[in-house]
Amino acid sequence: MRVVSIPMRTRFRGITVREAVLLRGEAAWGEWSPFLEYSPQVAEPWLRCAEEAAAGLWPAPVRDRVPVNVTVPAVGPERARAIVLAGGCRTAKVKVAEPGQTTADDEARLEAVRDALDSLGPGGRIRVDANGGWSVDDAVAAIGRLDRAAGGLEYAEQPVATVEELARVRRRVGVPIAADESIRRAEDPYRVRELEAADIAVLKVQPLGGVRACLEIAERIGLPVVVSSALETSVGIAAGVALAAALPELPYACGLATVQMLTDDVVSEPLLPVDGALPVVRPVVEEARLDALAADPERIAHWEARLAATRAVRKDQRP
Repeated sequence: MRVVSIPMRTRFRGITVREAVLLRGEAAWGEWSPFLEYSPQVAEPWLRCAEEAAAGLWPAPVRDRVPVNVTVPAVGPERARAIVLAGGCRTAKVKVAEPGQTTADDEARLEAVRDALDSLGPGGRIRVDANGGWSVDDAVAAIGRLDRAAGGLEYAEQPVATVEELARVRRRVGVPIAADESIRRAEDPYRVRELEAADIAVLKVQPLGGVRACLEIAERIGLPVVVSSALETSVGIAAGVALAAALPELPYACGLATVQMLTDDVVSEPLLPVDGALPVVRPVVEEARLDALAADPERIAHWEARLAATRAVRKDQRP
């Protein structure tokens, strides 16, 4: 077990430093990096994902490259434009509905993103992610405005908090709706299918328990899948790439280019996009990078305690 602490280039999801645990198994390394506010119960599927990776249990790929989007945090227009131009992708996922910001702020960000994509050539796509931040009525109004500001949205991800609200929004807008939290945080991820609440399923390998668990959800949910990250190092991103590479169909770019948001990485060749895609590889972890990025002793102790608590939850769940 190695604990690393990596500063981020831009504040994202309320954090400026990303901490992660790297677990070495018989076959490879796996990453366990549940966010700090997550309980042991929530963190347990994340651990299953890390153990699956460390044991080398990923399925065979059906493709050798995975198309990806650049992720644009809730930053100002100039910074948003610079992120897109540096991202090397023709699809941009833009964060919206940030607390303390307005729809006008989101519109300005989207207009800058559209300008940046158009400067790179035709065919650039924009999607937005509200992380459940709107009410139903606010979502309907905002999606219409943002669709116009973006020159057309590919889809809107998780505009509202609940699956029931998601279904109501979907029936009132012309932009496709993607479900994220309504799948990975739900007791029943298939409610999205039953209520016809989404056009697209966003799957994240750590929160959902690993690559094979996600493949089962993808098969049963009956929706096109976008594989997205949980802000991991290249070790964790490789698990998302393994899922995307194993899906029978992959009609959308995936949200797996988030290593760009970190200032450093634990591998010799970070998983960064080239021509808008990531290679399907297992990146090589460097011991020297683990040493250089090692967390402080008190943070290591914190993660050791979290790991013990998470494993205790697993024991309690056994019949």
